[in-house]
Order: sequence, then C-alpha cells, then structure tokens
Amino acid sequence: MRMRVSFPAGLVLCTALLGACATPSHEEIQARFDAGLKSYDAGDYTSAYNTWHDIDEYDLAALRNVALMLRKGQGVEKDPKAALRMMLAAADLGLVTAMADAGEMIADGEAGPPDIPAAIVWLARAVEGGHPIAAFRLAKIYDEGTAVPRNLKEARRLYRIAADAGIADAARRLAELDAPAPAPAPPPAAQGPLPPVAH
Repeated sequence: MRMRVSFPAGLVLCTALLGACATPSHEEIQARFDAGLKSYDAGDYTSAYNTWHDIDEYDLAALRNVALMLRKGQGVEKDPKAALRMMLAAADLGLVTAMADAGEMIADGEAGPPDIPAAIVWLARAVEGGHPIAAFRLAKIYDEGTAVPRNLKEARRLYRIAADAGIADAARRLAELDAPAPAPAPPPAAQGPLPPVAH
C-alpha cells in the first residue's frame, strides 16, 4: 500500500522561492553583466537596464550602471533622485567611479539643490582612489573659490594629478596658474597738445 505524502502549500512555495532567490555564482553574474554591456553597446538600453538591474544587488558595476541609466533616462524613465541614491550606495561600498559620479551629481544639483561641501567629500574620496576626473573637478572648485574659500595650493595639487593622467584642460589651467604675472604696463608717455580738429 502506497502512502501519499502531502506538503503544506506554504512549504512548497517557500522551497520554490528559496530556489529562485539563490545567489548567482560569480560566473553567472559576469555573464549577465556582459550581456547587459552587449545590449548597451547595441543601443538596446531597455534590455541593458533590465539585465543590470537584475544583478545590481550582487555587482557594484551593475549598480553604478543602473544609476547612470536612471541619471540619463536611458532604457528607463529619468529619475535623478533614484540615480543618486543608487550611486551613493555604490560609493558607500567603495566603488571609486561611483564616488566621482555622486560628487558630480551633488555639485551640479542634479537631484536637489547643489551642495558643494557634500560634493567635496565624495570627490576627495574619489581622488584618493585614483580618479583623475574627480581631481580635475575638485581642482576647479578650489580654483574658482565661489562655493568654498579659494585655495590655489590645493587646486594646483589636484590639477597636477589630473594633468599627469592626461587631462589636457588640467594641464592648460596648471600652466596658466604657474605662468609669471605679466609686468604692469608702463604709464602712457606724455604727449604734446593735440592738433585742432578740422570742421
């Protein structure tokens, strides 16, 4: 005589969900990331967004890419606030490019009013991580001195980092800052009386 074993419906559902929620392997994540990249390069932004969004809790680069697509409205409705939240999440987890992006977004006020002191924090962290574009952006903030006190010593240091990485605008500005000041123009020579004007 065969006995029939029945499982409560909830147990079957939990087992099915656990199987579906298993963490993908590194190889699976890499394959999905590469598939998203292929879709992106082909201009299929919706597929790229969906592919990366499926793995953004496992892969920092995918998380940043989803944030970038939300920032630009590629394959998804543009949502700067959601983009900044995701970018900050990736930055908090140590992704240097996300630190630079977050600093730029905060400085430019993409998701709210510009907040230069907060932007400086993220840009400085990106510079520490070796991001030359963040160095250039931060150098400009210190060079302009509109949102913070002007600090040409720090601006020069940051321009040098960016210039050494090949950023031409940084090298150009560094050369301008290091150029000797032009000598003051001599006073105009004394001239005799002007001739009368003919009518």
